[in-house]
Amino acid sequence: MKTVMKILGIIILIAIGVGFYYRLNGDLLTGDRIIGISVLASAFILMPIFLVVRWRGKKLKDYTLSEENLKKMKDRGID
Repeated sequence: MKTVMKILGIIILIAIGVGFYYRLNGDLLTGDRIIGISVLASAFILMPIFLVVRWRGKKLKDYTLSEENLKKMKDRGID
């Protein structure tokens, strides 16, 4: 899954570069479309894959402010 994420990230970066290349050479509409599709792909495809990879095997309970975690913080002296 990490390999897929890296390959997809590289493809998106290349597509953004190609979009700016088209914009600089006078084809603004095509360049804007390529950049827009790349940004959408990064937001709706790459980001969810990244979140799945990073959160796999972790407990959400450890990162929320529950009564138990607040008590642990008070015992340690963290305000």
